[in-house]
Parts: sequence; structure tokens; C-alpha cells
Amino acid sequence: MAKQMVKERQDTTGLDDKGIKDSWKEYTKKLMNEENEWDHKISAEVEEGPADCIRMAEMTAVLKKMKRHKAPGLSGLVAEMIQATGNIGTQRILDLCNGIVKEGSIPEDWKSSLVLPIYKGKGDPMECGLYGGILTSETVTEAL
Repeated sequence: MAKQMVKERQDTTGLDDKGIKDSWKEYTKKLMNEENEWDHKISAEVEEGPADCIRMAEMTAVLKKMKRHKAPGLSGLVAEMIQATGNIGTQRILDLCNGIVKEGSIPEDWKSSLVLPIYKGKGDPMECGLYGGILTSETVTEAL
């Protein structure tokens, strides 16, 4: 049934695989590079010097606010797993984040992600804007 739907869409749109890929490329390029409006009335002064370390109370508050029942990121961790570790896990994450702040560089594997488009089930499936994106790993993407 899925193959038939793909064939029908290709017949009606006249797009081949390359055309579909190009459409997605342009759509995501525009979406990910969209500029937000800047409120020029707000001003902020640049601070120089070493960054402040993150405090335990700040980390605890952030971890408590994490949304539950969400898909994991590339690490495979979900909010429930992190929250279940209690103070030990919170301290480990705090140490990791403060190490990153102190070093001043983000780990390379945190700088990349893959977004897999999932059709929302409403409207024309050929419209890129009717898909939601989820982060996934290369292994899952290659399997598809």
C-alpha cells in the first residue's frame, strides 16, 4: 500500500526522488535558517571573563522541569532515566556541564543531529510543513 501511495504521488507531482530530496533540502534550509525578529529596545552588555559555574540548585530545577514521556535523543536517554538517578546523576551531569563551561568548547558529537520527518496524518503528504521532526540516530535512519 505504501509503495502504491509513493507511486501515485510521483505520478501526480511529476517529481522524481531527486526532486523530492531537493524540495526537502530547500524546506529545511529555510526553516533552520529563519531569522527571529530582534527587539532593539532590549539592550544587554557584553560581559568578559570566565563564565560562572552552574550551581546544583540550578541543575536540579532544570532536571525537574524536563518533559516526561518524550522520545530519546541520540544518547538514548529519556527524562525519566535522568530523573531516576537522583542526586548522584544530577551531580554527574553538573560536573559534565561545568567541565564544558570551564573548557569553553562543546563536545563534537553534541554538535550534530539528524531530524527524521514524520507525517502528521493531516492534509497533503507532499507538503513538507505537514511533517513533524524528531531527532534520531544514524542507525535508525539507515534502517529506514
